[in-house]
Amino acid sequence: MASRNQPYVEITPEVLLKAYACGIFPMAESADDPTLYWVEPELRGIIPLEGFHVPARLARTVRSSRFTVTINRDVEAVIDACAEPKAGRSRTWINARIRNLYRKLYDRGHCHTVEVYDGDHLVGGLYGVSLGRAFFGESMFHRARDASKIALVHLVARLTTAGFVLLDTQFVTDHLKTFGAVEVEQARYHKLLETALTGEADFETAALPAQMSGAQALAQITG
Repeated sequence: MASRNQPYVEITPEVLLKAYACGIFPMAESADDPTLYWVEPELRGIIPLEGFHVPARLARTVRSSRFTVTINRDVEAVIDACAEPKAGRSRTWINARIRNLYRKLYDRGHCHTVEVYDGDHLVGGLYGVSLGRAFFGESMFHRARDASKIALVHLVARLTTAGFVLLDTQFVTDHLKTFGAVEVEQARYHKLLETALTGEADFETAALPAQMSGAQALAQITG
């Protein structure tokens, strides 16, 4: 269950960051609906970074040299791909206002992307928001098998190394459960968020290259 208020008229990147700091985030009913709503799930999805689990078969795929993984390389393409209809989801909540807001956050250094390429083709990725030592995952996509999962593995490797302590997934899906995602009640979530907002983490940490190999990512996670 998620609580919503009435649609708001205007929102800025600064207001959006304050909303994340309060534990709420915006969504739209569909790509064609210009209205946005605040959402605060009664049960919040998170992936404990220390308990992140990579299945053995996926680990082999991550180590393979087939895919190239980068960060913050093409926010436009990643958000556009996340907004595409897909099997089982003919409508998307990413409308024009959502796209514009997160592109502005990207320009301010608070929105980040992970891209997965097969040669020159973008086949998977994700984007989310960083604030303090918290990372709020927004959406992911794949056009090749395991591509979004590979992006998530690389994301966790980076968050772990860069000093993040909270990975917020908003909701929990069967897909995310395989990596250790759990639901926490609002009170517990707000305590975790309060801790994560104390201090700073650097998504583009110099400790990791912008283009990291799968073997490097797994080594950081198992560290």
